[in-house]
Amino acid sequence: MDVNMHIIARIRSDFTTKFGIPRQSGLISSLEAEIVFEPEYRDKNALRGLEGFSHIWLIWQFSEAVREGWSPTVRPPRLGGNERMGVFATRSPFRPNEIGLSAVKLSGIDYDAPDGPIIKVTGADLMDGTPIFDIKPYIPYADAHPEALCGFAPAPEMDVLEVCFPQEKLALIPREKQEGLMAVLSQDPRPRYQHKDGREYGMDFGGWNIKFSVTENKLTVLEVERIKNG
Repeated sequence: MDVNMHIIARIRSDFTTKFGIPRQSGLISSLEAEIVFEPEYRDKNALRGLEGFSHIWLIWQFSEAVREGWSPTVRPPRLGGNERMGVFATRSPFRPNEIGLSAVKLSGIDYDAPDGPIIKVTGADLMDGTPIFDIKPYIPYADAHPEALCGFAPAPEMDVLEVCFPQEKLALIPREKQEGLMAVLSQDPRPRYQHKDGREYGMDFGGWNIKFSVTENKLTVLEVERIKNG
């Protein structure tokens, strides 16, 4: 039997590449994003009652991980990329069906936007343009299980990097995006298996390329350059 999935919306976020995206939803609550519906789903009646919920589930596609075939094991970054685990014991994007699931906070709905209604959310871990298949309300009494075990992926340690962001460079970033960017940098956006002190990295965020290096527990921003379209 064929299964048809329809893209109902796409995310509008500050991450135009995978580098730097939070490793799970909700880790950086200051990150703002928007859910923009495809034209045929721009019906405000479909959102009736949604304002009564504080959080929602997004069911989406790992659109950058679409490939032929699949592997029963993957290398989770959480384990340094050196140990294999069963694909169904991970949240790896490399799956038989490249489906992602994220819980985000609902911060508002703009019914009057030209391409509205638009759902505004915080804490999303999706790359800009990611296709969304469905949206469902988060219901705490059914969806939250504080006693649940985390297997090989326990809650991350809360140690963060000290961020040295020269004021003249930070001032180039729109004020409303500065808090989110600082939080992303403080949580060390480098791949877990590439923690080489002194190496220069580049991360695209909100139309800017942020070049930085890390030495011991301090991240220093080196350059901030506007990304040229086209």
